[in-house]
Amino acid sequence: MANAASGMAVNDDCKLKFLELKAKRTYRFITYKIDEKLKQVIVEKLGEPAQSYDDFFASLPENECRYAIYDFDFVTAENIQKSKIFFIAWSPDTARVRSKMLYASSKDRFKRELDGIQVELQATDPTEVSLDVISSRAN
Repeated sequence: MANAASGMAVNDDCKLKFLELKAKRTYRFITYKIDEKLKQVIVEKLGEPAQSYDDFFASLPENECRYAIYDFDFVTAENIQKSKIFFIAWSPDTARVRSKMLYASSKDRFKRELDGIQVELQATDPTEVSLDVISSRAN
């Protein structure tokens, strides 16, 4: 079950919450963290459907890596309401090197567990996950 490169398993709750977000839109966002003691990726925070992008952004720690899923609603040029599921690999420049390596080596395995991701973003500072960037990548 664990990834040979990183040794990180994926907690079943990670997939369960992702499926709830995808199928039922139960959450606006989910943040995941690697629990080094448990050697697995776990759910850290669930964002309510009414929460904003600012709430999501505030949930990303300034100096620590995270994986995140964000359900982005937008209106197309043809005035059609749509949504896209973003996978964000948050790896701030200020995070510990060991942490950045751990998240980088576990990312592909973790992403494969979440079927239905439409856009992937790799971010090392807040400007790379601004609402403008999300909006431009959604179209």
